[in-house]
Amino acid sequence: MRCGIGLGSNIENRLAHLRMGCKKTHLLNETGPPIRASSIYETAPVDCQPGTMPYLNAVLEINFRGPPLALLDRLLEIEKAMGRPSNRPRNSSRIIDLDVLYAGNLVLNNPEIIIPHPRINRRRFVLTPLAEISPDLVLPGQMRSVRSILESLEDPEQVTRLDVPLFDRE
Repeated sequence: MRCGIGLGSNIENRLAHLRMGCKKTHLLNETGPPIRASSIYETAPVDCQPGTMPYLNAVLEINFRGPPLALLDRLLEIEKAMGRPSNRPRNSSRIIDLDVLYAGNLVLNNPEIIIPHPRINRRRFVLTPLAEISPDLVLPGQMRSVRSILESLEDPEQVTRLDVPLFDRE
């Protein structure tokens, strides 16, 4: 199943953390065509404490064989392996943040996971990289494409595309 994964980092070497999260998430791509990856974007923190460092954000689309909860578990394992504490307050700084944005055409709403991500259509820092790789995607429960939703946002949030590759050239 095609799944969108949002990545973010705003602690220490943000670029290295984002690339490592990307590399580890890429390993979850189990079937089908190669994944799609957005550019890297720098964004001001949203709903965070004053003085919080800007984030680097990106979106990957992978093919994952298994239920969304299994994908969430794998992403949480990656976050933990990279040093993210599991007990951090919401909207706090983080080494890596990996979110399931969508999982095919599924709609889920349970205590562990909500799909599509409940705030995706209000967050320019997610919609901008997602529109780069899937502008015509219509998320389950939506009537408009990702590009259309992005164009209709009225928030002043600044999202700046960086001219650096997401995948580290090894």
